[in-house]
Amino acid sequence: MKKILVLPAFLLAFASFAHAQSVDFVEPKDGATVPQTFKVKFAVDGMKVAPAGDMNEGTGHHHLLIDTADIGQGEAIPMNESHRHFGKGQTETEITLPPGRHRLTMQFADGAHRSYGEKMRKSIEISVK
Repeated sequence: MKKILVLPAFLLAFASFAHAQSVDFVEPKDGATVPQTFKVKFAVDGMKVAPAGDMNEGTGHHHLLIDTADIGQGEAIPMNESHRHFGKGQTETEITLPPGRHRLTMQFADGAHRSYGEKMRKSIEISVK
C-alpha cells in the first residue's frame, strides 16, 4: 500500500516541477484593446523577483520588449525605448503607446540583465485605441 501512495506523490511533485517556472501578463491580456496610456502588470512563478545586480540563483527581474525581436537565452537585454528594464524589482508599470497594434513581450532576466530565454518569456498582442 505504501508504494501506491508514494507513486502519486512522486507524479504530483514531478508535474509541479515541470511547470514551475513561467511568466505571464496579469494585465493587459492577449488581444485586449487598451487606451494610449495603460497599466501593465507582470507575474512570475517558480522564481523570485529581485533587483538588478542580485545574482542569486532563482532570482531575476522583468523587462518589457515593445514591438521588437525576442532576446536569446544568455544575451544581455539592451536598454532603450523598445527594451524597458524594471531593475528595481517592479512588477507593474504604466506605459503610453501610439494607436495601433503592438506586440508586448515580457522577458525575465538575471541580475546582469541576461535573458532566461524562451522558458521565461511571454508575448501578447494588443490594440491601442
